[in-house]
Amino acid sequence: MPRNNDFTMHNLTGTLAVVTGASDGIGQVIATRLVEAGAEVILPVRNRAKGAAAADRMRGRVAGARISTPNLDLSSLESVAALTDALVAEGRSIDLLINNAGVMTPPSRQVTKDGFELQFGTNHLGHFALTMGLLPLLRAGKARVTHQTSIAARQGKVNWDDLNWETDYDAMKAYGQSKVAVGLFARELDARSRAAGWGVTSNLSHPGVSPTNLLAAQPGMGRQSDSAEIRLIRVMSRLGIVGTPETAALPALLAATVPASQEGGFFGPKRQVGGPPAAQTLWPTMGGAEEARRLWDASERLVGARFTV
Repeated sequence: MPRNNDFTMHNLTGTLAVVTGASDGIGQVIATRLVEAGAEVILPVRNRAKGAAAADRMRGRVAGARISTPNLDLSSLESVAALTDALVAEGRSIDLLINNAGVMTPPSRQVTKDGFELQFGTNHLGHFALTMGLLPLLRAGKARVTHQTSIAARQGKVNWDDLNWETDYDAMKAYGQSKVAVGLFARELDARSRAAGWGVTSNLSHPGVSPTNLLAAQPGMGRQSDSAEIRLIRVMSRLGIVGTPETAALPALLAATVPASQEGGFFGPKRQVGGPPAAQTLWPTMGGAEEARRLWDASERLVGARFTV
């Protein structure tokens, strides 16, 4: 039976799924639900201790759960390449890829190990490189790729003149750009797959608003204490105004598992900030086919040829 605000997931026995950002929060809920439905799940993690603890919690809930936690730092193209090379060498086809991980609004401009603005480099370029590096396995599995965007993308735009925000840095605008980029990449991946016959389907989800660690204290990112925003969101979540990590995970789960005959391009909470998952109308900021192609080309140039086809 479905849970509150939920839907019934079909049996995923025999499915291999990869979920990024699953050591806590929404990503851990997504991964746990996939394991409960019978899937084997790969949880690439940057923090091995957090990843191991998350895997142990899932095994405690699901007897015989098949979970692995290889290293992955999405802010390092070298780390992305190491993971994709290892998985391709194993040769197991992938059925589901959920690009869920992200970082949000560091107090000051930071860069990835490759010199990209942290949010654009992690939220978009890291996942672009991961997806393209895994493309042979995604094609073999005729996979579904679900990309997690954000309601910040409704008003965001790509800063084409300065993708890395080297001048006039604005943390929230840079975050919005990264999440618009996620949406444009999702659309272009699906279009190119259809045109080239890759057999990969690509769609989008957004979680609405919920109290996750994105805005919590993160000293490693320069945030020494919880932000005022996360404190307010926690109160609103308790009052039922916005979602919880459990409900916020549902749009991505629906996008990743809904039968192809019923698939839409975009899923989110019915009330945008919370509520049951439902099909959404694509926001105009992510609707431009020419912008999607332009972003793909720019991403290829930035990440390098080894991640492209």
